[in-house]
Amino acid sequence: MINRKIYSYLRSFFENNEKALLVSGARQVGKTYAIRRVGMECFNHFVELNFIENPKLKTIFEHPRDAKETLLRLSALTEMQLVPGETLIFFDEVQECPEIVTSIKFLVDEGSYRYVMSGSLLGVELSDLRSVPVGYLAEKELNPLDFEEFSSAVGMSVEVMAHLSSCYANHRSVDSVIHEKMLELLQLYLVVGGMPAVVVKYLETNNLQIVRQEQEIIVNLYRRDIAKYDPNNRLYIKDIFDMILSELNAKNKRFILKSLHEKAKFERYKNSFLWLADAGVALPTYNVEEPRLPLKLNEQRNLFKLFLNDVGLLACLYSRQFQLKIITGETNINFGAIFENFAAQEFHAHGYSLYYINSKKQGELDFVVEHNGQLLPIEIKSGKDYKRHNALSNVVANKDYDIRSAIVFSSGNYELHGNVDYWPVYMLMYLQPTEFDNPVYVFKPI
Repeated sequence: MINRKIYSYLRSFFENNEKALLVSGARQVGKTYAIRRVGMECFNHFVELNFIENPKLKTIFEHPRDAKETLLRLSALTEMQLVPGETLIFFDEVQECPEIVTSIKFLVDEGSYRYVMSGSLLGVELSDLRSVPVGYLAEKELNPLDFEEFSSAVGMSVEVMAHLSSCYANHRSVDSVIHEKMLELLQLYLVVGGMPAVVVKYLETNNLQIVRQEQEIIVNLYRRDIAKYDPNNRLYIKDIFDMILSELNAKNKRFILKSLHEKAKFERYKNSFLWLADAGVALPTYNVEEPRLPLKLNEQRNLFKLFLNDVGLLACLYSRQFQLKIITGETNINFGAIFENFAAQEFHAHGYSLYYINSKKQGELDFVVEHNGQLLPIEIKSGKDYKRHNALSNVVANKDYDIRSAIVFSSGNYELHGNVDYWPVYMLMYLQPTEFDNPVYVFKPI
């Protein structure tokens, strides 16, 4: 059975919080399963209401006088028992019922029951949910399984994971046998990825052909979502989605608008890029010319790389032969795009905002994040020559930036040279934001 971090989060939330909860995330990342599993575990009564399966449920939220009338309608349209103080009500596919946005705070205020919501394409179709007062609604984004969750799912022992965690905390080399095993496991993850249904298929069958079939189903679901979107923009979205693979394989991996159309302008395609990001399908990584805090103020929205939300889906877009080469660790292929997509996925799952540096003065640096209140430059190296990194060296050497440390993730074991840590790429699973990260900046007038 796959154990996920979201389960602990949901248990803690339901135990310590009276707010409603919105669980967001891309299709097929396991939102409904997680809510159902923990909801049934934590509450004596669990009521699940799906607005697609039962469209009549939308009438519950059509101009009620107050929360009591809403609950009266709810009791009439469900056969499940509603017991005050003991019931969790799960509204699924809430994008089909926008009226729930204005009703949820009154239901929370009324206080008889607990509420959790989820659905598909929430970032696209229900952005208004985020305007509900903070005191009534919390949001948690669910992503595909990260590498730590995947390692546990495929049976990596607690002892091995404790060894890895200790090595990271104490800046020590990983045992050589464990190091090689983890590199093999990473190769598997790069092909299987973290979509729960795909991981389950792998565990059940150990058959990569069946794994690929499951991945193709998810990719086709994404394409169908695009096809149903605004007719004026969906062709742009489809073109962008289909080009993610080729653009990541380009020399600098940056998304080039001219690849779409010779005279393409960012303003014309901006909403299409935003759709893919809001749908959770793609992870935009924005360029900053210089590593200065806060990175958000230095980002250039029209210069970015576009990664896929799951590295396994990216591998699926390649040929079957390419997936086999990843598994067997062939050295005559370029793993750069795959490794960087893995890194972007891990950073996003851990809560980092995604940025990279590309400037004539410094060169191109794969990632830069705000970590422990400082800027942390990061290079992802797929080859053996991982100690050559001109851009990272330039940034670290520039005293104006006050860079205190940097990291290179590669297939090598741990080393420290000056203020640059060289970590195995699988150790990305332990790079996590601290309480100093993502601060609220207050700017005073001069």
